[in-house]
Amino acid sequence: MNKSGPDPLAETELDSECVFEGGFLKVLRDRVRLPDGSVTTREYIRHPGAVVVIALDADGRLIVERQFRYPLRRAFIELPAGKIDPGEDELVCAQRELREETGYVAARWQHLGTMHTCIGYSDERIEVYLARDLTHVGDDLDEGEFLEILRMHPSDMQQAIHAGGITDAKTISALFFGLPHLS
Repeated sequence: MNKSGPDPLAETELDSECVFEGGFLKVLRDRVRLPDGSVTTREYIRHPGAVVVIALDADGRLIVERQFRYPLRRAFIELPAGKIDPGEDELVCAQRELREETGYVAARWQHLGTMHTCIGYSDERIEVYLARDLTHVGDDLDEGEFLEILRMHPSDMQQAIHAGGITDAKTISALFFGLPHLS
């Protein structure tokens, strides 16, 4: 990695066009100059950012949810997660999502890192949090949100990943971040 001077692999934006803007995502098409001087197009999604929560209960199990995901037309097992609202603090978002989706609040929180989920076509970043000392206070699901809440041992989650039962990238990556803290 070149630490001095500009990155020799950097691409330079020449112009940018918004192709689509929805309530949640924005699709852009940029013309860029490549390192060799040629010009090409890059299409990508702007995402507001998100959090994912590794919520560890007193029995050493993780709070997970089973949720239908429309783009793939099936339910997935995932860690609790959600998008960061404009101006919202990341930790506040993590606390809100855990409470809304699972009904749990946590006394102890730890930021474990940041992941970028789809670097080829999106600027999405997800902040990974570990939540401990959980208390169940009841969920507060968003309108139109339907979930099943499950509890799984980390080892069972790892087995499910290797068997193809858990395929959600943010859940797999977050579990990798969390494993050193779960023993």
